[in-house]
Amino acid sequence: MDFSIPNQGVLVRTGAERATLVRRTYLLVLAGVVLTMAGVAFTFSQPALLGAVARHPIITMICAFVPLVMATRARATFPANIGLALLFTFTMGIAISPVIYIYSQTQPSLIPQAGILTLSTFSVLTIYAWVSKRDFSAMGSFFVVGLWVLIGTSLLNIFFRNETASLWIAGATVLVFSGLLIFDTWRLKNVYGPDDYVQAAVAIYLDLLNMFMAILRLLGGRRE
Repeated sequence: MDFSIPNQGVLVRTGAERATLVRRTYLLVLAGVVLTMAGVAFTFSQPALLGAVARHPIITMICAFVPLVMATRARATFPANIGLALLFTFTMGIAISPVIYIYSQTQPSLIPQAGILTLSTFSVLTIYAWVSKRDFSAMGSFFVVGLWVLIGTSLLNIFFRNETASLWIAGATVLVFSGLLIFDTWRLKNVYGPDDYVQAAVAIYLDLLNMFMAILRLLGGRRE
């Protein structure tokens, strides 16, 4: 579940511009994470909504991505672009709430464990991408292909419901989105323009969210 927006901005020319871009991006990522948690909490407080989301996950996910599509069309319109991106993160909280609810009822200790592991992985990979002198531009195409393979195998597994395959898919998801996180961080460092913080934040947010959900699935499968 990755969403990359082609960069069409002006390249950052000064250190101050880069610092502003980075600060805005990570503040928006943080706000998105907080709103996702708020979306989960809101859905927990609405049993009817929670049940509807659990019964119709595909429809829910399509609806969740509507604000993001609108944000891409308003990418240069402030503050609509930020508002729509944040609305997207809130709706993603609604979309993942049934999964979080199940774990909160059956294995509640796994949720903070997955959060800590995700944050640790995110920190290590982000630092690596920033300090490394390597050119990670070639990684994008490789991991996007891996993402489409993951989507295909996940759709197949919906019909076959193989538990072992689910764990393998979760492990591959962690690897693919770890690579995409490095690539997206490299783009933040080298490619994005000063006004591209919304698309940069959305890309990094999705890397983070997908890593968390996959790590949670791995931990749950191990306990089972």
